Amino acid sequence: MVLGKQKLLTGLQPSGTLHIGNYFGALKPFIGLSAENESYLMVADYHALTSLKNPIELRSNILNVVKDYVAAGIDPEKSVIFQQSSVHEHTELAWIFQCLVTVPFLELSHAYKDKVAKGLEANAGLFAYPMLMAADILLYDTDIVPVGLDQRQHLEYAREAAAKFNNAFGTTFKEPKEKILESVATVPGTDGKKMSKSYGNTIPLFGTKDEIAKAVMSIVTDSTGDRPENVYAIHKVFKNDAELAPLYEANKGSYKALKEALIEDIETMIAPMRAKRDSVTDEDAKRIIEEGSDRARAVALAKMLAVRNAVGVAL
Repeated sequence: MVLGKQKLLTGLQPSGTLHIGNYFGALKPFIGLSAENESYLMVADYHALTSLKNPIELRSNILNVVKDYVAAGIDPEKSVIFQQSSVHEHTELAWIFQCLVTVPFLELSHAYKDKVAKGLEANAGLFAYPMLMAADILLYDTDIVPVGLDQRQHLEYAREAAAKFNNAFGTTFKEPKEKILESVATVPGTDGKKMSKSYGNTIPLFGTKDEIAKAVMSIVTDSTGDRPENVYAIHKVFKNDAELAPLYEANKGSYKALKEALIEDIETMIAPMRAKRDSVTDEDAKRIIEEGSDRARAVALAKMLAVRNAVGVAL
């Protein structure tokens, strides 16, 4: 690691089309920090297996996420874009962490309880998900993890895993910190809840203008007020209050006009990114993720050598 630089890591699941919540909650903070830090960006394909059981779709999604990363502004020459499943040390370390934490501790996971409440199968992978995420983070001696506000608990789990290991086997892991941009940490969806693929309330990050328009026009509005709060909450992600105030004042009660203004602001941001994404081929994406996985694997393997020695399996 270059002296003075911190290690930065984040990742997204290839479980479907990325949306603007992914961009503002994780990718934008990552891009802002990556230029001055040693940066790792993971395609979290093993995490996706907790819900996605279609191999053809998963393979396609993995390449699509790489294209999304590049289109969003990630430079693969400066940041390590890698595939989680290509670095076997992730699952090895996750197993060690699972042997250190208790079932009641994992039962406290907000993400697990939320997904089960929404009807997702309560498989063991979903239950142990926090320890694989802890391994993702701790393998690289990560200092900073850009996350959405709702994912703060994942970092708490990672710090707890690090502390339990260090107490049991000697100081081996550093405890990472989360980086949350409070103004965009939780991006609202078209129904007013957190934007999420599982809620079906997303605005696609690289959708066509027609697809963006369809999503925006579906935003649930309150017919009793002068300002459609759900529209305004999403609009605030793109412009500040001072910029939006005259627009919303001039169009009081005209929800259609305000939605059309939101569509134009989204399109202004996304159109150049969409064009860049279209220029990245499948072969480009494969090369980027293979080279990045080689770089990540070298770092992870060195860390696991220390871990194996610490726990006593290295002879």
